[in-house]
Formats: sequence, structure tokens, C-alpha cells
Amino acid sequence: METVAVITAVLYLLLAIRQNIWCWLFGGISTAILTYLSLNAQLYMQSALNAVYFGLSIYGWFSWRGGADEGPLEVTRWPLKTHALAVPLVLVFAAVNGYALGTFTDAEFAYVDAAIAWAAIWTTFLAARKVLESWWYWLVIDIASAYIFWAQELPLIALLYVFYIAMIPFGLLNWTRSWKEARA
Repeated sequence: METVAVITAVLYLLLAIRQNIWCWLFGGISTAILTYLSLNAQLYMQSALNAVYFGLSIYGWFSWRGGADEGPLEVTRWPLKTHALAVPLVLVFAAVNGYALGTFTDAEFAYVDAAIAWAAIWTTFLAARKVLESWWYWLVIDIASAYIFWAQELPLIALLYVFYIAMIPFGLLNWTRSWKEARA
């Protein structure tokens, strides 16, 4: 099952870099499997995160497709003040959630797990809206994710995150090019 999750997650990323709407289908498949695997590894926020990812995959599909009167979604940038407000908010949610997990469950890496989850929810929303800065968030999230999955003896998933890290420059360059072309 871990192998199928990794293969579909790789397909998600490769298609997302190319801004191909089918990325969301493969993202949905991989997140459904990762929800189960994370739960079994006592990474409760990763499990919850992947369940949220599943819903965001549906949202991403419809967002990228555009409505009846809209064309396909273009890459955009959001102001620094939006990010400056979002990051502390994510950290507050992570701290509260990490404390609750560490106090009331047998969760592994409670604070890191919570921080990854809340940051990734925000970042997936940005990706679904094709916000260029999402790639920078993914860098931090993927480094932390690779660590916790490796520590929990899920090496294929850990290597998936290493692959994600290696692919971030390609996604960032492709989306930056699209953003610049739309403004030319």
C-alpha cells in the first residue's frame, strides 16, 4: 500500500509542476492511502492532514478547472502581509494542537506533526489557488515530513518527501515562468 501511495503522490507532483489538472486525481488517491498509513504509524495529525488533503484535492480540481464564466486558473502571487499574518496563525494552531496531542494521546512528534499539518493545510489551499509562494512553504514542510516519516520507519514515504524537495525548484521555475508570461 505504501508503494501505491508513493507512486500516485509522485504522479501528483509531476502533474502539479506542469499545472495539469489531473494532478488532483492522483493527489486524492495518494492521500486516501496515506490517511490510513499515517494513522497506523501514530502520526495522527498526518492522518488528519491527509484526510483534509483529500477534500482539498476535490477543491483543487474545481478551482483549476474554473467556473462556467471563468477560464483556467492562472498562477498568482499574494502580498507579503497575507503571509505575515498566516504564518503566526499557523504556528498558534500548531502549538495548541501539539500540546493537546502530546498531553492526551500517544502521538509521536506531537508538535512537529501538528506544525506540518497546519502549515500544509494552508499551503495546499495556496497551491489550489495557484499561489506561487506555495512552493517555498513546501520546502520547509517537506524537510520536516521526510524526518518524521523516516523516524517512524516508513522509508518509502520519507523518500517521497526527499523527492518532493528535489522537485521544488522545477515547480517554482515553471510556475514563475507562467506568472511572468501572464503579465507580459
